[in-house]
Amino acid sequence: MTDAPQDAVRDAVPDEVSDEATERVGSDADAPDAPDAPDASEGQDAAEDEAGPADGPVFEAADRRGRIVADAEGVRLSYDEEACEFRWDELAAVESPKGRFGKRFTVTVHTPDRRWYPIDLLAPDRGRIAAWEAELDAVLDAYFDDEAP
Repeated sequence: MTDAPQDAVRDAVPDEVSDEATERVGSDADAPDAPDAPDASEGQDAAEDEAGPADGPVFEAADRRGRIVADAEGVRLSYDEEACEFRWDELAAVESPKGRFGKRFTVTVHTPDRRWYPIDLLAPDRGRIAAWEAELDAVLDAYFDDEAP
């Protein structure tokens, strides 16, 4: 085997790049496919298995700063850089009070230890708020067991 491909890579790379980086590029190009590498379809199947049933209701609402997702796994809230996740058995209540004015949609997640986590999203219009409320109600009806143990 000749070093021609590796030399071509080394010649094409600017002088600022270290020899170590060009050696990795050259050796990666010459390396055979790893037998342990998972097939892309296998990883996709595993992700689908972890996601749970695809036929259940899913609620997702987002604006430019925040996101709410509620599905079979639980409720996930994220706002800017912060995020939290709750399984259904970790929740005491989920409420979304009806707003009187504006386009603000608020969801508050309550835990049994008397903590609450509110999030406000700005809806594109008031009609979207009504749709979000209906979608959230469907998910809560399907997954949230509000009976006391």
